[in-house]
Amino acid sequence: MGGCCGGTCGTGGGPANRRADYRRILRLALLVNALMFVVEMAASIQAESMALRADALDFLADAANYGISLWVLGRALEWRSWAAVVKGLSLGALGLWVLGSAVWNVAAGVVPDAPVMSLVGLLALAANVSVAALLFAGRRGDANMRSVWLCSRNDALANVAVMMAAAGVWSTATGWPDLIVAAGIAGLSLTAAASVLQQAAGELRAAHGAPSR
Repeated sequence: MGGCCGGTCGTGGGPANRRADYRRILRLALLVNALMFVVEMAASIQAESMALRADALDFLADAANYGISLWVLGRALEWRSWAAVVKGLSLGALGLWVLGSAVWNVAAGVVPDAPVMSLVGLLALAANVSVAALLFAGRRGDANMRSVWLCSRNDALANVAVMMAAAGVWSTATGWPDLIVAAGIAGLSLTAAASVLQQAAGELRAAHGAPSR
């Protein structure tokens, strides 16, 4: 795919071709995220890791987000902005759920399986870096495209954090690093949700002729 993965260079670089290229990338991203959700959720159950489970749910949310992005691709800006609102709300809900679950599990005292966390975290990082590289060209697009980029960027950061949590679990023999990282993933989701909702609200105001503040 090289430097033209976003469809912005080479021959036939018109809007229709760029949309077709972006659609192919979104389909690939959807497939990767759906597969990683299955792998990471199974691993989180085996390893008893809240951080892995939070990351797995993030993969599921992203797969749904890519599906929404495919549906609105090529539609009017207002449709894409409303799709970004849905995605922003889903990111926020995910962040709140993970944060609440981390608090709930503080008293459980379960020590996760650090080697499984490390291995699956590394696999997830490779998947997310690949997807983020493909989506890099769309990071400055409308709110819908920007939300797709933010999802992939946050996932890659979360994967690094999961591996750091695994190292912390291994060195301390406690579950606190796992819970702290789960809370951190929740924070990333909430921050991304706020950013996407803010941009989408501005686009919707502009679409309806209302002055932006």
